[in-house]
Amino acid sequence: MYDRRFFQSKLGQAALASISAMVAFVALSAQMHATPAFAAAAQCEMVEMA
Repeated sequence: MYDRRFFQSKLGQAALASISAMVAFVALSAQMHATPAFAAAAQCEMVEMA
């Protein structure tokens, strides 16, 4: 895997920030549930792509 020197570099820090952001996104999106009533109230227009 990666050693400690990699995570001390700018690329390693950017990788850690990216991983943290993905984990936070998954954790937050797992808490949101769209109910049918919410979907009906949103009034979204459906467009079919050919």
